[in-house]
Amino acid sequence: MDSSSDHSPSSSLHSTGDVQNVKFCQWCGGPTKHGIPEGEERFRAICTSCGKISYQNPKMVVGCLIEHDNKVLLCKRKIEPSYGLWTLPAGYLEIGESAMEGAIRETREEANADVEVISPFAQLDIPLIGQTYIIFLARLKNPHFSPGPESSECQLFPLNEIPFSSLSFSSMVVTLSLYVEDMKAGRNPKFHYGTINKRPGTSASDIHAYTLDQHMQS
Repeated sequence: MDSSSDHSPSSSLHSTGDVQNVKFCQWCGGPTKHGIPEGEERFRAICTSCGKISYQNPKMVVGCLIEHDNKVLLCKRKIEPSYGLWTLPAGYLEIGESAMEGAIRETREEANADVEVISPFAQLDIPLIGQTYIIFLARLKNPHFSPGPESSECQLFPLNEIPFSSLSFSSMVVTLSLYVEDMKAGRNPKFHYGTINKRPGTSASDIHAYTLDQHMQS
């Protein structure tokens, strides 16, 4: 079913997204058409041969905020986007692993560090780019770490020396800002939830063009 002019702006927004890039069916290889299926509200890619609908879901990014001697471990990215900028060790969750397992794996891959997860720290949704971040607090099992293939450096930073102006993504700015606020308040880190609303058209490395909305903590 083709979309019509009486749909809300939020629904029509989806017609300009990645759905338009789905040209062929992932099941039978047939060509797709694009429209809003009956009984739904969002723009989808629909196979013209077998009739199946391609549903696109957010990607989950998992990582660790590692505490050691009142410092946090950051990695300098050796890949795009945000080449040369600092990040927590984090990456996409793989099929077949839990969020915690994925965060531990990403930390080992990017920082060659073995960690013990303490607790979840933050869940940050970024609707514009279809990502959800889950960041865990963790501690080093031993004081050994080094750059992995996607990192050029790994370094422990005191809280007052975190390079906020050289962080890779808005999600890293938000996560580390919340952590510093918790620590400066003299309390154990809380669990934080929030929505990062990025300004449309901004690049992945633009760490200023966003607002943190629906922030909750417990």
